[in-house]
Amino acid sequence: MSSSPIRLALVGCGAIGSALLELIHGDAGLQVVAIVLPHGAPRCEAAQRLVPHALQVESVPTSGIDLVVEAAGHAAIEQQVLPALRRGIPCIIASVGALSAPGLAEGLDAAARSGHTQVQLIAGAIGAIDALAAARLGGLDLVRYTGRKPVHAWTGTPAEQAFELGALKGPVVIFEGSAREAAARYPKNANVAATVSLAGLGLDGTTVRLIADPGVQENIHTVEAQGAFGSFELVMRNKALAGNPKTSALTVYSAVRAVRNHVAAVSI
Repeated sequence: MSSSPIRLALVGCGAIGSALLELIHGDAGLQVVAIVLPHGAPRCEAAQRLVPHALQVESVPTSGIDLVVEAAGHAAIEQQVLPALRRGIPCIIASVGALSAPGLAEGLDAAARSGHTQVQLIAGAIGAIDALAAARLGGLDLVRYTGRKPVHAWTGTPAEQAFELGALKGPVVIFEGSAREAAARYPKNANVAATVSLAGLGLDGTTVRLIADPGVQENIHTVEAQGAFGSFELVMRNKALAGNPKTSALTVYSAVRAVRNHVAAVSI
């Protein structure tokens, strides 16, 4: 292992990016050297407080970066991650739902191959991704994901136009269809659906149900899978990230784990 810290460029400094900075602050093996923000975006308060010497720039620097961490969405993947991969910089992606866009997953693969490097998709708010990806090798017959969240988590989504969310007395299925459709229509709520599908039967072969439930306070994720390996059912009750009810706190922990695995002598 190198004694020099890994130099990070963080793309995006919203709720996820800011929380990540808080959690890796003081880690001697990691050095945040650049915060990448869109043109005209306000300066990142968390970065100014925690990593005041980091550059706040509009694109990933062309040198001096060992790892790029994306936490900013579809546009950032196209504008920042793809060029970084082509230059040979490994990248970690948090916005896995963006890969529902036609051609983007294939573009990431091509860019990483061109740069002789690797892009890592974090597990985010869900577990058992390792088991699901392993089960795929033997053959899967069914993968179904159900996302159940409090009513306020669906504010600002298509569900707000289709349902009177504030008047709901019980759980309502606001979407049922493929993972590709779910990730496209509910991009800020369906990263898990995309992650599950990419590990299993793909975006078109994975069934998704999204539920608004006034009776819950947590984000509840259920994954069911059947195949040659047998079957499993995973239920996770995740607390939302402070400052962003559409995102589970576990998403940030998953990103931090991925980053730290780049410097750990032993990773799991």
